[in-house]
Amino acid sequence: LQHDYFTDIITFDYCEKKVLNGDLFISIDSVKDNAEFYGVDFYEELNRVMVHGILHLIGYDDHTDADIATMRSKENYYLDIRRKLL
Repeated sequence: LQHDYFTDIITFDYCEKKVLNGDLFISIDSVKDNAEFYGVDFYEELNRVMVHGILHLIGYDDHTDADIATMRSKENYYLDIRRKLL
Protein backbone atom coordinates (compact mmCIF):
# COMPACT_ATOMS: atom_id res chain seq x y z
CA LEU A 1 0.00 0.00 0.00
CA GLN A 2 1.16 3.47 -0.68
CA HIS A 3 -0.36 5.29 2.28
CA ASP A 4 0.35 5.60 5.99
CA TYR A 5 -3.08 4.92 7.49
CA PHE A 6 -5.05 1.81 8.39
CA THR A 7 -7.10 0.18 5.67
CA ASP A 8 -10.35 -1.72 5.95
CA ILE A 9 -9.58 -4.18 3.14
CA ILE A 10 -6.63 -5.48 1.19
CA THR A 11 -7.30 -7.26 -2.08
CA PHE A 12 -4.88 -9.71 -3.66
CA ASP A 13 -5.75 -10.22 -7.31
CA TYR A 14 -4.90 -13.58 -8.86
CA CYS A 15 -7.29 -13.25 -11.80
CA GLU A 16 -6.28 -14.78 -15.10
CA LYS A 17 -8.14 -13.94 -18.30
CA LYS A 18 -11.84 -14.33 -17.48
CA VAL A 19 -11.43 -16.26 -14.21
CA LEU A 20 -12.16 -14.18 -11.11
CA ASN A 21 -9.72 -15.24 -8.40
CA GLY A 22 -8.35 -13.42 -5.38
CA ASP A 23 -8.21 -12.98 -1.63
CA LEU A 24 -9.93 -10.26 0.36
CA PHE A 25 -8.52 -9.53 3.81
CA ILE A 26 -10.89 -7.41 5.86
CA SER A 27 -10.02 -5.55 9.06
CA ILE A 28 -13.13 -5.98 11.18
CA ASP A 29 -11.86 -3.32 13.60
CA SER A 30 -11.57 -0.80 10.76
CA VAL A 31 -15.03 -1.72 9.48
CA LYS A 32 -16.46 -1.15 12.99
CA ASP A 33 -14.67 2.19 13.28
CA ASN A 34 -15.85 3.28 9.82
CA ALA A 35 -19.44 2.26 10.56
CA GLU A 36 -19.41 4.41 13.70
CA PHE A 37 -17.70 7.31 11.91
CA TYR A 38 -20.17 7.31 9.00
CA GLY A 39 -23.19 6.53 11.21
CA VAL A 40 -24.14 3.34 9.39
CA ASP A 41 -24.87 -0.20 10.50
CA PHE A 42 -21.83 -2.48 10.83
CA TYR A 43 -23.19 -4.95 8.27
CA GLU A 44 -23.92 -2.19 5.77
CA GLU A 45 -20.30 -1.05 6.02
CA LEU A 46 -19.04 -4.64 5.83
CA ASN A 47 -21.03 -5.19 2.64
CA ARG A 48 -19.62 -1.96 1.17
CA VAL A 49 -16.08 -3.11 1.94
CA MET A 50 -16.70 -6.52 0.35
CA VAL A 51 -18.12 -4.91 -2.79
CA HIS A 52 -15.13 -2.55 -2.83
CA GLY A 53 -12.74 -5.52 -2.78
CA ILE A 54 -14.61 -7.29 -5.56
CA LEU A 55 -14.49 -4.12 -7.65
CA HIS A 56 -10.71 -4.20 -7.29
CA LEU A 57 -10.73 -7.80 -8.54
CA ILE A 58 -12.63 -6.83 -11.68
CA GLY A 59 -10.25 -4.02 -12.49
CA TYR A 60 -11.29 -0.85 -10.68
CA ASP A 61 -8.74 1.27 -8.82
CA ASP A 62 -9.01 4.07 -6.28
CA HIS A 63 -5.78 5.97 -6.80
CA THR A 64 -7.20 9.28 -8.02
CA ASP A 65 -10.20 11.37 -7.00
CA ALA A 66 -11.92 10.32 -10.24
CA ASP A 67 -11.18 6.64 -9.49
CA ILE A 68 -12.57 7.04 -5.98
CA ALA A 69 -15.76 8.66 -7.30
CA THR A 70 -16.21 5.83 -9.80
CA MET A 71 -15.64 3.19 -7.11
CA ARG A 72 -18.15 4.85 -4.77
CA SER A 73 -20.72 5.04 -7.56
CA LYS A 74 -20.25 1.34 -8.37
CA GLU A 75 -20.39 0.41 -4.68
CA ASN A 76 -23.70 2.25 -4.33
CA TYR A 77 -25.05 0.65 -7.49
CA TYR A 78 -24.33 -2.91 -6.35
CA LEU A 79 -25.42 -2.27 -2.76
CA ASP A 80 -28.74 -0.91 -4.06
CA ILE A 81 -29.23 -4.10 -6.09
CA ARG A 82 -28.45 -6.17 -2.99
CA ARG A 83 -30.97 -4.22 -0.90
CA LYS A 84 -33.68 -4.81 -3.50
CA LEU A 85 -33.03 -8.56 -3.41
CA LEU A 86 -33.35 -8.86 0.36
